[in-house]
Amino acid sequence: MSKPTLPPTLLVVSQVFLPDPTSVGQHMADVAIEMARRGYRVRVYAANRGYENPAIQYLPRENIDGVEIRRLPFSSFGKKRIVLRAFGTLTFMIQSFFVALFTPRLDAIFFSTSPPLIGFVLSLAAMIRRVPVAYWAMDLNPDQLIALGRIKPTSLVARGLEWVNRFILRRATLVVALDRFMADRLHPRAPLAGKLLVMPPWPHENFIESVDPTTNPFCNRHDLLGKFVIMYSGNHSPANPLTTLLNAALYFKDDPDIRFLFVGGGSGKGEVEALIREHGLSNVLSLPYQPIAELRFSLSAADIHVVSLGDAMVGIVHPCKIYGAMTVAKPILFFGPSPSHIMDLLDQHSFGWHVPHGDVPKAVETIREIRGLPRQRLQAMGQLAQQVLRDNLSQERLCARFCDALEDKCKLARHDESGDAQRRSANSELNPTER
Repeated sequence: MSKPTLPPTLLVVSQVFLPDPTSVGQHMADVAIEMARRGYRVRVYAANRGYENPAIQYLPRENIDGVEIRRLPFSSFGKKRIVLRAFGTLTFMIQSFFVALFTPRLDAIFFSTSPPLIGFVLSLAAMIRRVPVAYWAMDLNPDQLIALGRIKPTSLVARGLEWVNRFILRRATLVVALDRFMADRLHPRAPLAGKLLVMPPWPHENFIESVDPTTNPFCNRHDLLGKFVIMYSGNHSPANPLTTLLNAALYFKDDPDIRFLFVGGGSGKGEVEALIREHGLSNVLSLPYQPIAELRFSLSAADIHVVSLGDAMVGIVHPCKIYGAMTVAKPILFFGPSPSHIMDLLDQHSFGWHVPHGDVPKAVETIREIRGLPRQRLQAMGQLAQQVLRDNLSQERLCARFCDALEDKCKLARHDESGDAQRRSANSELNPTER
């Protein structure tokens, strides 16, 4: 009698992971859960505390939808103090290196940019173990640090990070970029022919759906019924500037029928709260990240969703908050440069407006124009956004495409009930095209 064949083991390493509400962790979880559903043994190593709020402590071990989760101690101390943040990153990376070295029956390693240098230690471990690695580039450094003026392109830090980038890209079996602009930044760094997949992240449709304002507890809780609500929901950071929108909000400070909501966290949150305090704004509200189970209520409360991308950030970060807005059928007000991925979507499908950073008069004019439109027109634009997402950018379609590529490029083999090995082939070519 032959021994039963054990399923391949996929190691997933991400500092943030469910139930943490951070977007990167949620997307990593989607892939892990889908791979477990396909029959793989999936083990995840993550930090044991909340990314935004380190006071939140997660279970050291648990199983979510077939995924084995192990949480490492002393691996996250929040974002407020740079020294503690760096120490948490360092201890997480050291522990992850040894985890990758000693995980039994290891077949492949999957990581993203949480934390940014995790790919270096995992690629080293993969070389020792002689297993393939898959790299999901959620953002790019040193590109971001250089674009924000925090380091110089010729500095030792920039050169070191660039060397690490090239090492990871050369070692990776699969590289996933979020848009064509990011792919353009990656191509010069390493030979990527045949191993680069270009596709955007997906919305979390399992947790997000459109909710009628009259039955929405979020609207009742924050006195939004009958108001025109402009919402920014997500990470507040220098990569996603909000200054133009905030300055425009001052023009409407005496308007009792409009509300500006800033939901989320990050280093840019202080600018929002300082404006509220300085001007005594009663129609501007700052709220923390909402639990993932509550997202459908908070996102549905908006009439218009704001998406922001810094002028120098094209191809460096990807404002995936647009997909949540599209899921709940809301139009988009985009602050940022053209060309960019967001402008590709708006130019092709016309479900939003564009305002360049710094043009406060245009921002004010555009907000007045939007408010003057019939509700039916706004609803039609939101429904168009939702249809575009369902046809091209749904979680089911994109997550399946991602996992197909992961199986195919990492040469993972799984087994059906008869014990016959089967390897899935990716159902789409790896090319820099988004449909």
